[in-house]
Amino acid sequence: MTKPSRLPLYEKVGVQRPIQRLLDVTIFFLLISLLVYRLLFLRNHGFTYLHSIAFLCEFWFTFTWALLINVTWNPVNYITYPQHLLKRVEELPPVDVFVTTADPLLEPPLITVNTVLSLLAVDYPANRLAVYVSDDACSPITFYSLTEALKFAKIWVPFCKEYQVEVRAPFRYFSNDLSSDGSEEFQCEWRRLKDEYEKLRQNIEEAAKNFVFPQLTSEFEDFSNTESNNHPPIIKIIWENKEGLWDGLPHLVYVSREKRPQHPHHYKAGAMNVLARVSGLMTNAPYMLNVDCDMFVNNPSVLLQGMCLFLDPTIDKEYAFVQFPQRFYNGLKDDPYGNQWIVMMEFTFRGMAGIQGPGYMGTGCIHRRKVLYGQSPDGANISGKHYDNELHKTFGNSKDFVNSAAHALRGLTDYPNSLSNSIVSLKEVATSDYEITSCWGTKVGWLYGSLLEDVLTGSEIHKKGWKSAYLTPTPPAFLGCAPSGGPIPLNHQKRAMTGLLEILFSKKCPIFSDLFGKLQFRQRMVSVWISLWGIRSIPEICYATLPAFCLIANTHFLPKIQEPVICIPLLLFVFYNLQQLLQYLETGQSARAWWNNERMARINTICASLLGTVAVVLKLLGLSETVFEVTKKESSSSSDDTESSSDEDLGRFTFDESPLFVPGTTILIIQLAALSVAFLRTRQPIVVGFGIGEVICSVWLILCFWSFLKGLFSKGKYGLPWSTLWKSSALAFLFVCLCIMSTK
Repeated sequence: MTKPSRLPLYEKVGVQRPIQRLLDVTIFFLLISLLVYRLLFLRNHGFTYLHSIAFLCEFWFTFTWALLINVTWNPVNYITYPQHLLKRVEELPPVDVFVTTADPLLEPPLITVNTVLSLLAVDYPANRLAVYVSDDACSPITFYSLTEALKFAKIWVPFCKEYQVEVRAPFRYFSNDLSSDGSEEFQCEWRRLKDEYEKLRQNIEEAAKNFVFPQLTSEFEDFSNTESNNHPPIIKIIWENKEGLWDGLPHLVYVSREKRPQHPHHYKAGAMNVLARVSGLMTNAPYMLNVDCDMFVNNPSVLLQGMCLFLDPTIDKEYAFVQFPQRFYNGLKDDPYGNQWIVMMEFTFRGMAGIQGPGYMGTGCIHRRKVLYGQSPDGANISGKHYDNELHKTFGNSKDFVNSAAHALRGLTDYPNSLSNSIVSLKEVATSDYEITSCWGTKVGWLYGSLLEDVLTGSEIHKKGWKSAYLTPTPPAFLGCAPSGGPIPLNHQKRAMTGLLEILFSKKCPIFSDLFGKLQFRQRMVSVWISLWGIRSIPEICYATLPAFCLIANTHFLPKIQEPVICIPLLLFVFYNLQQLLQYLETGQSARAWWNNERMARINTICASLLGTVAVVLKLLGLSETVFEVTKKESSSSSDDTESSSDEDLGRFTFDESPLFVPGTTILIIQLAALSVAFLRTRQPIVVGFGIGEVICSVWLILCFWSFLKGLFSKGKYGLPWSTLWKSSALAFLFVCLCIMSTK
């Protein structure tokens, strides 16, 4: 029990945003007014397909806006006091840290090494910390890089602790010249550490280029005759803190689970479940932090920040996980690709924190082990022979692991103190067929069935009645690598939308399954809002084609300028963009950043979301399966390469022959054709049926797809491929023909 005299570890404070609330309500009122106008129009003029489609789209926008208001209505902020926790070091629980990587070519080992080094150097007792690295490619390069990193860690970690280094990823720390700062002793140490890091970097890059290793025997013998998708399990203890030193190096373990072509491996979720089982046999810490290989620790007190919440007696009974926001170290000025998510993190996730908590984002999250093992907040009685039999059915046939899981569920604190004692049982729980007769991926661990295993897992945790917290420390807890260009960000969005739709059309669909869970009512609305994101491309594409249809067919779907009700869509347009602009200004961003995110929102929805929808439809029809695509990440060693390129070049949209660019190019060509037809029509002595509203909408869409317009006239990677242009031109021509035919 926490003594009343102890200093508080955290505060939960509401965030007041009256202007945002007022704009939310105003926009909702205008959307309702637009629906009323549409219904009155249909009643007075009879049924028309044009206005019926407009009504359905506007109803969708109104419904999703109401859901969004619910999400952002009560934002809260958690303020932690890790300095108070330093006085209670003896109470700090063990933590297992999971780092996942899947491809040494797309995710260079130097990125993983920097992340691991930053984790080994966090401000936390080393004898209560273990770092597990999952290598899904079974790459000897990755293993070699980690063994080399260990040598550097032995001097890097003491250096960070002695001089209170803030940024503990070496590639970022040494990007600034500090050789003339501080004492002479510090300067000498700084130069020595930088030289050692350069040697480490060169060794790793040389190994990656030449595939030359000291020996393919001894510690590398297990990697001989292996393939990335067909190999036995490989588990190696790179470093063990045998003496249990609190100021030494934490455990470091390499894990490459078994993969066989005949068994599904479930991508990242499968790798995380293997890490949970392996760590359960080795250290069995009650808390687990997971990070992607490119998300290094930027705030060394991150674990203390999380424990400020978990060590509170009230939190202990209610909260399942603590989520930190995703931030990026290489984000370009004004966010030209709209993928830094600053506003979404500040408004959406902070708003979720005011309800039942934010969703799980897949990285930068501290979990309770017992929650991922399926325990509910009420803590059902965990004892008896019958329950032990159930544990075998749930967790698999490994007796050692079942005992480990029982200890975790009962909250016992007799953690293993020797990694090698359990080495015999480790390979059993890392085999590809271990989960077949268990509940892994269905009831316990990271759940299968969606490319977004994080959203699905977090949703199921909330359904059991657990809450979650959202911590935003300063400086940010983690920093990652933001994808650049055109194809990579769009592929990210496509994967996200595909995963959401897989959840929507599964047995775990929140719209129905949430009715039988323990979610708060407002949290149910949050789940519905998240799930419906995947199909937003359909109403947005339909609405985007309406102004073009009207310009070509010489009709209108918005009120004309002489009608008083024209003020409804005009005010809606003004207030919505004003609200969005104010959000970006409030978070310290520029008006240019707002515009970049606005246009990328349209591009992501019309391009990536549509392709995600098509992928899920094909899956439901049994014609194809969705695939988890690992995206390329910038090498840490190239962080200075940006100096050789201008910001303009770095922010330019790039294209390839991916079908992702066909919908956007088609919409652009349609709008250009529609405006051309409208211009020619105004020069003829006929009655013009369309109004200024349709023209504004069409011009606005062209501005949103301005990067595509420039791609029509550019060459190389900045130009649209001919295959994309031919496909889009054919689709646009078909649309124009249909519009003309509808007027006859």
